[in-house]
Amino acid sequence: MAASSRSGSSQSGSGKKFWLLGGGILLAIALYTGGWFYAASALKTTVLKAIAPRDQAGVSGECSDIEFRGYPFRIGLFCSKIDVDDNVNGVSATFGALRSAAQVYAPGDIVWELDSPAEIRTSNGLSISAQWTNLQASLATRLQGVDRSSTVIEGLKAMAVSSYSGQTMSFDAARTEIHLRQNGADLDGAISLQDAKTAIKDWPQIFPKLSASIDLTVAGKAGLIDGSDRNGLNGATGDLRRIVADIGDGKVMTLTGPFSFDEQGFLSGKFKLEIEQLGPWGDSLKQAFPDIASTVNTATKLLKALAGGGDKVSVDLVIDRGNATVSGFIPLGRIPPI
Repeated sequence: MAASSRSGSSQSGSGKKFWLLGGGILLAIALYTGGWFYAASALKTTVLKAIAPRDQAGVSGECSDIEFRGYPFRIGLFCSKIDVDDNVNGVSATFGALRSAAQVYAPGDIVWELDSPAEIRTSNGLSISAQWTNLQASLATRLQGVDRSSTVIEGLKAMAVSSYSGQTMSFDAARTEIHLRQNGADLDGAISLQDAKTAIKDWPQIFPKLSASIDLTVAGKAGLIDGSDRNGLNGATGDLRRIVADIGDGKVMTLTGPFSFDEQGFLSGKFKLEIEQLGPWGDSLKQAFPDIASTVNTATKLLKALAGGGDKVSVDLVIDRGNATVSGFIPLGRIPPI
């Protein structure tokens, strides 16, 4: 009887251990599943902010036909269409299908793809439509928000139409890259365009395709990367390390220098402008805009005089609240506020 009693007690203890183990496994699965869906929801919020970087009332982003995939080892978000509405600024936008994913062990590192077409409409009558062959992007999020982002767009074709003026402008680029990162409180940005071309309705279209790159830092504006900075560029200062524009055949223009925007969005700055092949640049401008040929001739002569008669010139480009001049006394025109 004693042996039988001990055997029954042993079986009872084993049964309790089995049920405790099973319960622990089920609890772990439940917690993991809850964490997975929480991470999937955070993935949705982060990606929508990347597409429409705003963080204020009146702005909403919606995924149509949303699906979460990849459980248990991968977090995936799929939508058939993206809709964004900014009731504050009167802007609405639609995009094509979205596919995004992150690994469970690194949920802050996100990759995503967005299909065209895109349609953007504003309350001031501007409508923008865009198509592309491929758009891929990546995000790295940290405790302070989006730490860095990279976007590559291939085969971009965009058109902007103003219902008020009837003016139409189209833009094509074989490849566009946009890289942003937080640098402490500052925002670093690098943008490049390959084989880009802009055409304006009823304007001569003689400019060849353009390749360009921009490298800059905006002080205290790290929050622009994910929309947590609500003030935009108004009141911002920064350093334009380099803009390079190349239209081929050695015709290269480089711009560097500090800049600032006032509270009304007007640009000010003192830049160093370097132009190589000044004569050919002037010829291209005169062909594209024959109505200002005499102005281009005058400007070319002045710049060549500053360069000692050479075809490479370096001058100061001064912008004071949107008013642009060469060396502070040759007027170029006015730049509208952002």
